[in-house]
Amino acid sequence: MVLRPTEEELYRRRIVGIGSETVANVSSTDFPGHYPGEDHSWDIEKFKKGLHVEFHEFPNPSTCSFSLVGVDASIANAFRRILLAEVATVAIEHVFVNQNTSIVQDEVLAQRLGLIPLKGDKEAMRWLRWMSKRPDDPNSKASDYNTLVLHLKVTCTRNPDAKKGEKDPTKLYHNAHVYASALEFVPRGRQDERFPSGVQPVNPDILLAKMRPGQELDIEMHCVKGVGSDHAKFSPVATASYRLLPTIDIVRPILGKDAEKFARCFPKGVIGLETVTAEEAAREGSGYEGQEGQKKAVVKNAFKDTVSRECLRHEEFQGKVKLGRVRDHFIFSIESTGQFDSDELFVESIMHLKTKCQRAKTALSEMMF
Repeated sequence: MVLRPTEEELYRRRIVGIGSETVANVSSTDFPGHYPGEDHSWDIEKFKKGLHVEFHEFPNPSTCSFSLVGVDASIANAFRRILLAEVATVAIEHVFVNQNTSIVQDEVLAQRLGLIPLKGDKEAMRWLRWMSKRPDDPNSKASDYNTLVLHLKVTCTRNPDAKKGEKDPTKLYHNAHVYASALEFVPRGRQDERFPSGVQPVNPDILLAKMRPGQELDIEMHCVKGVGSDHAKFSPVATASYRLLPTIDIVRPILGKDAEKFARCFPKGVIGLETVTAEEAAREGSGYEGQEGQKKAVVKNAFKDTVSRECLRHEEFQGKVKLGRVRDHFIFSIESTGQFDSDELFVESIMHLKTKCQRAKTALSEMMF
């Protein structure tokens, strides 16, 4: 006979308990054999029913926040790690310094150039081939299929129209500050067709160097495709993180001044104050008997909570509130560096994980036969 746990029991198992100094119920238990008599074998239909994605914020193409519900922490963390280290982007890899008379050393300037996020036609970026590191591979040599070329040629000169006594170097001199906007894309082969809008920095206002009259920069840069596991400059995200959905259960009434103090223990908007109604005050066992008109604390939006545990420090709230997090509800925050939109990056991470699973499946089948 297969036992079926109640909805209350299933909800309890999903919650990670948060104490004043401890965390409880941290391990997943929904696997076969953990609960005698219960069937927890994996089922695709059950998984489909419990899985859903909900977007919360999408203020601009580079930033998004969404909930991924119904997966194990290992899967959510796999998406995060793939976003950081395995989604390919294009960045400056080789820097050829023809002339650099600024005070910035060649190697320091090369490092700064490599970290500049670039943008261009997205499909063309994906179209670029990988540059091989094997000498016998044809793709080990730079070509219009695997390399993008940028030039930086700037000379600082005096401004003859500057006012007498002027002290601002940006007004005294031309090109006193060299910004990323000075990078110029030089198409090779068919790249002018693939990149009709060119290749340019995501943020043109990144400061590269400061110069004075007579100083000059003449640099050629080669951009190639890479992944974040090779170097952070290839990582498509500035940050990719997740947190578990907080839960706040008020198990005993919190009234009056205590309710106001309780609300101050949480970020604004998490806890609200409502008035105890006559119906609640008259209901036996509600905890509000004789408290009509009093202010009571209610949970308005637990999503905004940071789980600081501040309320657990105060004696007046002991035994009145339970804090927790939902084990399989992950709130992702993705901030793209700009080469691809943040929502596209998550879809890309799914495709990468799918490919990994297919490779593992193929390897297992080869081992069995």
